[in-house]
Amino acid sequence: MTTDRAARSVLIVVAHPDDAELAMGMRIRAHVLASDRVRVHCLSAGPTDGDDGAARRDECLAAAKILGISGYTFSPIPDTRFTDHRGAINAALFDAFATERPDVVYTHHPDDQHLDHAVTGEEATTVAMREAADLIHFRSPYSRTFEPNLYFVGTPELLAAKQAALACFTSQRQLDMTVFIGLTELAYRQHVHHRVVERFPDGARGAEMFRTVRQIVHASSP
Repeated sequence: MTTDRAARSVLIVVAHPDDAELAMGMRIRAHVLASDRVRVHCLSAGPTDGDDGAARRDECLAAAKILGISGYTFSPIPDTRFTDHRGAINAALFDAFATERPDVVYTHHPDDQHLDHAVTGEEATTVAMREAADLIHFRSPYSRTFEPNLYFVGTPELLAAKQAALACFTSQRQLDMTVFIGLTELAYRQHVHHRVVERFPDGARGAEMFRTVRQIVHASSP
C-alpha cells in the first residue's frame, strides 16, 4: 500500500492497553504501510491484580511489532481512577504531544460509558485542538451517541494483522475473537446503505468507524 502524499506523524491516545488495536488495528497498519510514523500513548498500563502492569506493557510492545507501531509509551495514571487525575493526564498529554508534534490525532469518542475512556477523549481532544491539525475520534465498545462519518474498510490482510495484534493480549480473556471478527465485519452495516455496500470492492473485510472532528486541507501548489 503506497501513496504519493507526504508521510505524516500519527498519534493515538488511549486509556488502556489494547484500546488502540481493538478500535483501529487495521487503520494503524494501513498508516504504517503508507509510510506514516505511528505512535501510541497509553495513559494507564491497566495492571491486573497483583501485577505492576509490566505484563500488559509487554503485550502492547508485541502487538506494536506486528502492526509496525514505531513508539508505544505509557503514563502511570491509576486504572479506573482517571476522573481523580485530570491534572496529571493533561500534563502527560502535553509531554506526549511535545515529543513529536503530530499531524493527525486519534482518540476515544468522549461520550463513553467507561469513565476512563470518556476522560481520555475529553482531555486528548482539548490538547489536540491546539497542538494538531487533524483530530479523529474512534469508536470504543462502550461509546454512546457515536455517529461515524468516516469508515475505513479493510482487506483480509489488514484484518489478519489486527487479529494477530489482538491475540498478543493474552491477559484479556474477554477478547472473544469469533465475536469480535463478526462485529468488525457487520457493525458498520447499520450505518451504510446496502446499495453502497454492494459497490465495495471484492475482498473488502469489515470496517472500523471514526468521527472526524477536524480536518485541515491545504491547497496544492500550482
